[in-house]
Amino acid sequence: MQISYPNGDVPDNTGVCSDVAVRAYRTIGIDLQKDIHEDMKGSFDSYPKNWGLLQPDPNIDHRRVPNLRTLFKRKGVLLPVTRNPNDYAAGDIVTWKLPLPHIGIVINRVSTDGNRPLIVHNVGAGPVIADKLFAYKITGHYRYYGNLK
Repeated sequence: MQISYPNGDVPDNTGVCSDVAVRAYRTIGIDLQKDIHEDMKGSFDSYPKNWGLLQPDPNIDHRRVPNLRTLFKRKGVLLPVTRNPNDYAAGDIVTWKLPLPHIGIVINRVSTDGNRPLIVHNVGAGPVIADKLFAYKITGHYRYYGNLK
């Protein structure tokens, strides 16, 4: 399926984990689809080559967690990966390996025991809020402000 650019999206009743991040950022005026595409146009060699592409593809690049991680490392704030829940603030982006790359966003609610911030993510059944921050091996921790810096 071809999606529009910029501000393109798949239908609301479909999607993957990266769509949660893309949609959340759009609510605050940041288009990750556009940000990744613009950065890839100028620095394509900095991005993973996992898909055999020879040039950026605005239809899909923003929906791939390794590409999002690259954008966040290049243009955002790379934060330490720790096991301390106090190091994770609402709005922080976290990536994991599940075994596929996965992404979620820390929200301003906490676990029932009050010890961990909750995350919003999608593991295939649509967006959910869950106590999963430390459930998987964390591979990245970021803050991204896009054009709001």
